[in-house]
Amino acid sequence: MPNGQIAVPPDIAAQVPAGERVLVVLQWDVGNDDAAWRDAGRRGFEAAYSADDSIYESLIHDTSSR
Repeated sequence: MPNGQIAVPPDIAAQVPAGERVLVVLQWDVGNDDAAWRDAGRRGFEAAYSADDSIYESLIHDTSSR
């Protein structure tokens, strides 16, 4: 809100038990996060790929084993 407080919709607030602590996560510019997550995921996937894995690619294209 303009005064710096975080407004919680009444239906969400009703689900929080009285006296329970609430953890709040703030995100901004969420539109750019998707690309960053995809890039990080791709880097993680590619980092796990080894040159030794290329043997499986050759088997995929080898029709003599079918």
